[in-house]
Amino acid sequence: MSELYQSVIDTDIHNTIPSLKTLYPYLQDFWRDYLEESAFVGPDAHDYPAGLPFSARADSKSSDGPPGSQMELVRSNTIDAWKAEIGILTCNYWTTSIHHEDFALALSSAINDWQIDAFLNPEPRFRASLVVPGQNPELAAQEIDRLGGHPGFVQVIVPVRSHTLYGKRHFDPLYEAAVRNNLVVGIHYGGASGHPPTPTGWPVSFLEEYTGMTQLFQSQLLSLITEGAFNRHPDLKVSFIEGGFTWIPSFIWRMDKEWKGLRHELPWLTEPPSAYIHRHLRFTTQPMGAPPDPVHMSQILDQMGSTDLLMFATDYPHHHFDSPREALIKGIEEPLLGKIMAENARNWYALPN
Repeated sequence: MSELYQSVIDTDIHNTIPSLKTLYPYLQDFWRDYLEESAFVGPDAHDYPAGLPFSARADSKSSDGPPGSQMELVRSNTIDAWKAEIGILTCNYWTTSIHHEDFALALSSAINDWQIDAFLNPEPRFRASLVVPGQNPELAAQEIDRLGGHPGFVQVIVPVRSHTLYGKRHFDPLYEAAVRNNLVVGIHYGGASGHPPTPTGWPVSFLEEYTGMTQLFQSQLLSLITEGAFNRHPDLKVSFIEGGFTWIPSFIWRMDKEWKGLRHELPWLTEPPSAYIHRHLRFTTQPMGAPPDPVHMSQILDQMGSTDLLMFATDYPHHHFDSPREALIKGIEEPLLGKIMAENARNWYALPN
């Protein structure tokens, strides 16, 4: 039995390439030359700035690369630390921010091949997320079909900050490929679409951006439902990763309330928006934004209207990652605790028991 819980599945562990040169063996000569000549540094160049010690946990840093780049260290600090059954890797290398779409596809493919060699083959308890060029859904579908049948991949990952809302038909090829390959679509915090991360302009601090991230997830959730993505793709499953969850009850109430008075605008929505959320969406627990009183957390979970929505996550190696004991949601009892810690993720991602 784990020190944390009898069964644990972590749905958000960040893995990172050690450097761009790590990908050279997986790239054609043309793209290696392109990298050398263009001085491209990568979209994740500032994820863990050295001058900001709290950008990642101290025990995640290695002399051989950025946090999350060394499989052995990631494994020892996550799935080994609490004897987890499975850890789902979420590589946030946002090739969607690269304007050269063919290059974005080449990098995505290289990263996915590297994930197989560096993480999935050495450690069977890891599962991974396919990195795709989401700015071009047809190219994204090409990459999904290339590796979607690999047993190590369980989802496709895209950033919440996108060029346009994910509910639009523009993304249908990506969703069709995900459904065709029995993969979840993971929408994760981050991205660099060129648009401000707020509805009315650019903030001056990361505090503003990160605190206000729920606006981004709310916009994408509303778009996916109201623009009919789940009607067009009835088997589509979407995970919201690193977006919090305590905002869900009030947002559900607002959506359902307004839908009753404005449903004539959206005749394809034959059910309240909450029904689509319960059927097609799941949310990871980190960052929790939890109230200090465990009683209030119990109330929030009850107000969500379903015991299936939450999946345990640590968000390792970010600085707000909770240790195994601290990460346990206080005040939650069985059977809900067991569902959050493992069973919801097991069912959602069709993981083995």
